[in-house]
Amino acid sequence: MRFTSDTTSNGIREQLFTAGGVPAALWTPAEATGPRPLILMGHGGGRHKKASDIVTRAHRLVTELGYAVTSPDVPGHGDRPADETYNRIAIENQAKAEAGEDLAPLIAAFQALVARQTVPEWQGVLDVVQDLPHVGAGPVGYWGVSLGCGLGVPFVAAEPRIRAAVMGLGGSPILEEAASRITVPVEFLLQWHDERVPRAHGLALFDAFASTEKTLHANPGKHGEIPAFELDNTVHFFARHLA
Repeated sequence: MRFTSDTTSNGIREQLFTAGGVPAALWTPAEATGPRPLILMGHGGGRHKKASDIVTRAHRLVTELGYAVTSPDVPGHGDRPADETYNRIAIENQAKAEAGEDLAPLIAAFQALVARQTVPEWQGVLDVVQDLPHVGAGPVGYWGVSLGCGLGVPFVAAEPRIRAAVMGLGGSPILEEAASRITVPVEFLLQWHDERVPRAHGLALFDAFASTEKTLHANPGKHGEIPAFELDNTVHFFARHLA
């Protein structure tokens, strides 16, 4: 673990670091000591570890609950170098979509490929962050929508430290096997008029979760139009399950 930045503002400490070559951010209360719950957040496609939606949610979880939040850059995003293989597949998928092919299964297959890399990377990030004395080995949650859902489902299925997860704006038959191995509480966000993820795929993914406690939050609007009040629900969800 190598820190590249350490700043404090408005009661929030932000540390940028790399772990195993993966750039990531960590937010904690400024005067944090001892163990606390930790949330790993997966950003959306084309975004990065400090995207505005990630930072907004992280700050709420830190200031209102005293939690730690970490967010790694996905391959080819943020401070990571371009990946020629992933770039080639993305260009090919765009050409196929322009030729009339359904984009949803192409995106799902691409995310499944990237997840083979990100699952062990994110587990490594958890390892080093929980070794820090102001984070510790407390309970862990996951938040991720869109790309963060496509990568988050296999991550949550593979990582026994995760005790609760908020995911959404995703769904494909490829994800359903991994979802069937998830038993922790899940809050799932679905946009009813999502132009990128077929509604039936999102509902099928929700149905596939083996969790005895799972809640579907369906709202009108397109893919990126999650209502602002869902952030309140996220905070309450993690407070209930990780406190």
